[in-house]
Amino acid sequence: MAVSRREVLRWTGAAAAVAALGDAAVANARPPRWARLRAHLDGELLLPGDDGYDTARLPFNSLFDHHRPAAIARCVRPQDVQHCLEEARRSGVRVAARGGGHSYAAYSTPHNGLVVDLAPMAGVEVRLDGTAVVGAGARLGQVYSALTAAGRCLPLGNCQSVGIAGFTLGGGLGWTQRTYGLVCDRLRAAKMVTVDSRVVTASEDCESELFWALRGGGGGNFGVVTSFEFATAPMPEVLTVFRVRFPAGSAADVLGGWQPWSVVLPEEISTSCVVMPNGAADVFGCGVGREGVVLAELARLLDAVGVNAPIEHGEVDYPTATAIMTGGQPTRNAFRASSRIVNRWHAPAAVADTVRGMDSALLVLGALGGAIDRRTPTDTAYPHRGAPTSVEPFGSVGTLPPDQVTREVDQVQKALGDLIGTGTYINYLDPLQQDWAQTSYRHNLRRLRAVARRYDPDHVLRFPQSVR
Repeated sequence: MAVSRREVLRWTGAAAAVAALGDAAVANARPPRWARLRAHLDGELLLPGDDGYDTARLPFNSLFDHHRPAAIARCVRPQDVQHCLEEARRSGVRVAARGGGHSYAAYSTPHNGLVVDLAPMAGVEVRLDGTAVVGAGARLGQVYSALTAAGRCLPLGNCQSVGIAGFTLGGGLGWTQRTYGLVCDRLRAAKMVTVDSRVVTASEDCESELFWALRGGGGGNFGVVTSFEFATAPMPEVLTVFRVRFPAGSAADVLGGWQPWSVVLPEEISTSCVVMPNGAADVFGCGVGREGVVLAELARLLDAVGVNAPIEHGEVDYPTATAIMTGGQPTRNAFRASSRIVNRWHAPAAVADTVRGMDSALLVLGALGGAIDRRTPTDTAYPHRGAPTSVEPFGSVGTLPPDQVTREVDQVQKALGDLIGTGTYINYLDPLQQDWAQTSYRHNLRRLRAVARRYDPDHVLRFPQSVR
């Protein structure tokens, strides 16, 4: 299956510029005043040719290293963000906030645009009442360190270089999600700079509709968040980490046992399953507490699968569990990825076969449910409450042609849509997915669009998969 010219344009970001030509912000465009912006910033403004620009511009996904922003503003306070949005509104230049730079399609590093780089705003304060105040430029590794030192925890993700901002705004699936819920469920307030350069604080009691949208509505849609307040949980004393490696050719049996097993697990246990192109499968996860309950559940899994495999496990403290569950992630990577959310589960063998024999594409399945489902699908903008499983088709490029990896991942996500349902997790942005708006936001889409129109009426914050 060939990748069309239109699809290629969407990957490179050219389609975003073309689609935006009708916006008032572009129609009234004037040349950006970089010298004036630089003079008003407390942080620094990097332009092409400046020392540090070529390093600062690079996104996490190295397939987009060709993106060359017109300017990168390294913001140190909310007022810097205000000045950036003033210039974007005046000149019509494309603008995007960047925390960790992990946007799957590099939307946070717009080509010829202005990057509002929040990395310098990375402070983490843990108050005596357990509230964590986190700067929007913090990465998960920084948040883990600060929380652990204070004896607290949040349900964060398994890649420490991911930014807290994008992670939270998309919902925040993590390796203890069935126990503690989504990280957006722990959000108590967010400070945001609007496109008209106001600073607002959104919470249940103030700007409540914006607060609803910020919990799962995706990054970059409503304004630039500069800090978050989270209600943390006490750090658990002991966790049981586990891994079961199943041999090549067993994936259909493993999925046939793992998925229904994962649906009825106690909330204390979170688990994932990786299916490889050779039919091997790797089940791993952790339980909050000692190993007795976990080992009993793993024995049930082996019975359900019907394939014998050794169980690797250990009781560890929280810092060690964090290191195990988040270790081995690359500093940067070249990859393609997509997402589907399970609505139905009838043919596990067919699901495993979607990656059978491929050179790159594999499946990463995560068990949902548990604490995630304590809220309803409309309590927050994250709509997938009640769904049992997420599936991420993922392909690292390595030495393979990027077009081949793109075709494989796209083929898999389309096949999964027919097999299990068309839900999509918005943090796994896939520019080739035509149905992303309805499947990412479902019944919440109309409400989200109304919030976007209210806070960004001129569509200053524009990118191919903005909620507009």
